[in-house]
Amino acid sequence: MSDVTVGGLRRSPVRNARPKIGLVAGGLGAYWPQFPELLPQLQRSATEVARRITGFDADVIDVGFISGAQEADIAAEKLRTAGCDLIVMFLTTYMTATMVVPIAQRTKADVLFINLQPTEKMDHESFDTGAWLAYCGACPLPEMANAFERCGLKFRSVSGYLSDDRAWRRIEGWVRAAAVKRALRHGRHGLLGHLYPGMYDVSTDLTMVPAHLGGHVEVLEIDDLRVRVARVSNDEVAQLLAEVRDTFELLDSIDDDDLDWSLRVAIGMERLVADFELDSMAYYHRGLEGEQHERLAAGMILGASLLTASHRPVCGEYELRTSLAMLMLDRLGAGGSFTELQSLNFIDNVVEMGHDGPAHLAISERKPMLRGLGVFHGKRGWGISVEFDVKHGPVTALGLTQLRDGSYRFVISEGEVVAGPLLKIGNTTSRVDFGRDPGEWCDAWSSTAVTHHWALGTGHRALEIGAVAELLGVELVTV
Repeated sequence: MSDVTVGGLRRSPVRNARPKIGLVAGGLGAYWPQFPELLPQLQRSATEVARRITGFDADVIDVGFISGAQEADIAAEKLRTAGCDLIVMFLTTYMTATMVVPIAQRTKADVLFINLQPTEKMDHESFDTGAWLAYCGACPLPEMANAFERCGLKFRSVSGYLSDDRAWRRIEGWVRAAAVKRALRHGRHGLLGHLYPGMYDVSTDLTMVPAHLGGHVEVLEIDDLRVRVARVSNDEVAQLLAEVRDTFELLDSIDDDDLDWSLRVAIGMERLVADFELDSMAYYHRGLEGEQHERLAAGMILGASLLTASHRPVCGEYELRTSLAMLMLDRLGAGGSFTELQSLNFIDNVVEMGHDGPAHLAISERKPMLRGLGVFHGKRGWGISVEFDVKHGPVTALGLTQLRDGSYRFVISEGEVVAGPLLKIGNTTSRVDFGRDPGEWCDAWSSTAVTHHWALGTGHRALEIGAVAELLGVELVTV
């Protein structure tokens, strides 16, 4: 996760960012007296796997090498008490399913089998049976799949060799997916204000969030923010202003009073997130005729962007599921910015997408800008908005939608942000080339029942998001 350092405020820590990964290596103990050189070789391979796994952004619980069902029982208990999010089972050679099934059953954790032989291929001229067995991790893989199916367990695997970068990217993808699952399962997500009138698609059944993803939704009042903003001091505003000037390009359209207000609201939002220990938040409040609640809601864009850049995503229009999609992309190291369709360009073959307001500052192509607006289109109030363009290069759009039966669906599409003219209206516009006619893409994207908001993140993330969907048991649709 890349950081933007802004604000000398009391920052609430990023919670549940590192998954707990259990690590087990094993082989059939009957081989050891028959082939004395085999076990030391397999243990060296296990040491290399442990080194690579430990290098990921995770807390690793390594229970060592098992050679039979009794040792598997001991390993299962250690992993159960550790509360693992994912268990990586290294098949160093043939081993029986009875050495693995109890680990999955007792820990109730997802298991990833890895079959990494020592090198790309065997030396057939010099190898004897003992040397061959070190390359035999593929042999038990179908057995594990069959046993898991019959025991009602989910099977997944990565096969390759010890220095196979392709295999290690896939393994790291599963570790990152486990981090996303942990963030959601243990997450606290704020919902402040009320639904934007008439937006049926963004309305969220709060029960469905813990039902499908886990975590807790904290229902907040606009007054929870009001009382915290009221306590902000002038010294705190001056300190944040200096740091905001380092982070943003401040345009001449900014009114000093509006900037002062946005800074106060940003500090109040930081305190709100810290006090309620929130991992994400969505907000909207209409207000009336310039009264304080209207001004509070209109002043949240700067603070939402600062929080999003510090890995606590915040989005507008009460779009809770999109703030969760932003959290998912953030935990995958992709940023994740609040996005909707803006226009189709049939000459340049791009889809223009973005939003007015909250943005993930860490994925901006250039120094993000603050622009003063006399009106927020379709909303009450006025003030400061963020303007930027997502980093040029590969990107992934991720929508989290709810279907008629209450089930959730991930919708993704990979494209590329390209350079070109952008509107200068305080929006986070990006020009995305999806490699097809923009109109056809727009129709295909909309037909998935995605909501009109989603998260846009850097990099092509289909494989990682696919792993997240599998771990959570959520349907995935790719456009």
